[in-house]
Amino acid sequence: MEILDGFEIIDLGLYIKKHKILIIADIHIGYEEALNKQGFLVPRFQLKEVLTRLENILSKVKPTTIIINGDIKHEFGEISDQEWRDTLKVLDFLSKYAKKIILIKGNHDTILGPIAKKRNVEIVEGFTIGDIYITHGHEIPTKIDFSKSKTTIIGHEHPAVGLRKGSRLENFKCFLLGKWKGKNIIVMPSFNLVVEGTDILQEELISPFLTNIDNYYVYIVADKIYKFKKVKDLYSLR
Repeated sequence: MEILDGFEIIDLGLYIKKHKILIIADIHIGYEEALNKQGFLVPRFQLKEVLTRLENILSKVKPTTIIINGDIKHEFGEISDQEWRDTLKVLDFLSKYAKKIILIKGNHDTILGPIAKKRNVEIVEGFTIGDIYITHGHEIPTKIDFSKSKTTIIGHEHPAVGLRKGSRLENFKCFLLGKWKGKNIIVMPSFNLVVEGTDILQEELISPFLTNIDNYYVYIVADKIYKFKKVKDLYSLR
């Protein structure tokens, strides 16, 4: 489903058709290990499910470039054993499908260089292609390319929506589409498959881009992509 002209939602990925660029965001490799360190017994299933989901997406498109829009790993101040192993496996997997892989630095990516260097992968603060600017979303860029852009793509927020069916509340990852200071803004869901994310209908948002999302449109990712009304119209569905 197209979220904007030329921008296609494919599961949890966003494909820019004209430039053959596939974007995913916020995998947070190592999340299970971090939870286990805190005393939560969480099985380590994420890598297998991430690769399966990526394989499904990449069976539908043939990108020349794959961009991971921040937070490929989870830990702030170290590279855990799981992060070393699984991040390299993800990068090796993606390199089979695209000539170029780019890592956009997220707020969790304080120590990412050693992993990227192992596979000769580029790390950037933001990426420009035409009038499109891709940035993680934890801070407002100051670069002139960003100020000139017409469409900005961010991650960071991990948007999800909790919808009620009878007495049951079920959470769904979602994309958001809105306007920020005259620009189109697309907010991507996380590729972290351990948790759904931030319920935008009840939790405080953290990205400085998302101070008011009442008029943002919601695209829910489930068995297919469902275009819903604006955020402000979804409260009645709770």
